[in-house]
Amino acid sequence: MEPVVAIVAALVLIEYMVIIWFTGHARGLYGVAAPAMTGHPIFERWARVQGNTVEQLVIFFPGLWMFSTYVRPDVAAALGVVFGVGRALFARGYVADPARRGPGFVLSYLSNAILVVGGLIGAIFAWL
Repeated sequence: MEPVVAIVAALVLIEYMVIIWFTGHARGLYGVAAPAMTGHPIFERWARVQGNTVEQLVIFFPGLWMFSTYVRPDVAAALGVVFGVGRALFARGYVADPARRGPGFVLSYLSNAILVVGGLIGAIFAWL
């Protein structure tokens, strides 16, 4: 793995760790005792941001690896940055008002789609 790709991967993981922290903080701040997943609306929003982000990470990391390996690591890293920005916008928008989650979701989803489909195409051409 190219260093720039590893750096972006680490930054995305740190971003997720921050989301976990904010979710836990909201749980304590709003008195939502574990194992409850409902309670105060702000806690619920953070919990949904955390869940949605982990769902996207399952797609992101293999896509990042495939695109980096079979297409171009620098472009994979750039798409990874766009993914991270999308996740930050998603979190900020969702916690403020769930109706504002769209732009961040679209950025991260499109980044994932390009990484996966581009990685697949690159792998097919490398195999042929």
